[in-house]
Amino acid sequence: MLSGQIYSAVDEDLLKELGEVREVIHRYNALAPSLQEERLRILKGLLGSIGDEEIIINQPFFCDYGKQIRVGKRFFANFNFTVLDEAPVTIGDDCFIGPNVSIYTACHSTDPVERNSRREWAEPVTIGNNVWIGGSVTILPGVTIGANVTIGAGSVVTHDIPADVVAAGNPCKVLKHLRCGI
Repeated sequence: MLSGQIYSAVDEDLLKELGEVREVIHRYNALAPSLQEERLRILKGLLGSIGDEEIIINQPFFCDYGKQIRVGKRFFANFNFTVLDEAPVTIGDDCFIGPNVSIYTACHSTDPVERNSRREWAEPVTIGNNVWIGGSVTILPGVTIGANVTIGAGSVVTHDIPADVVAAGNPCKVLKHLRCGI
């Protein structure tokens, strides 16, 4: 699965792991927002890595495996952040995620016979440093978003977005080039 090869989505070991992660996510989402230390403890155990303790993921939060998610320093995600992390999801430092954002790595055949076999593959998603993802954005498998990018609310990111731009739309397109650091 992690190598991008075709795998069975109904593999017994994968289903067991998904069930275990859902239990952890349920505990996380049920915690009182004031229990910040407990929330951080759960995230440290769930996610593959975090850049520092300045990480906030508002509840509810959903993911498949958790351990394929890596976030940098000073990370913030608002309500209903959903990550289907069948492949690595790497998010840089100083990234901010709006509400209802979804990141998908799982891929499915468009052929119904192949799709019904429950065989799928996954492609990683990478997000650079200093990125703002607006509310209700969907990021599709295999996408890389460069550093210093703003993705406008409601966008569907279907392909790579270069660094130092503002992009928006469905499909998401570059609207403006930035002169960062000036």
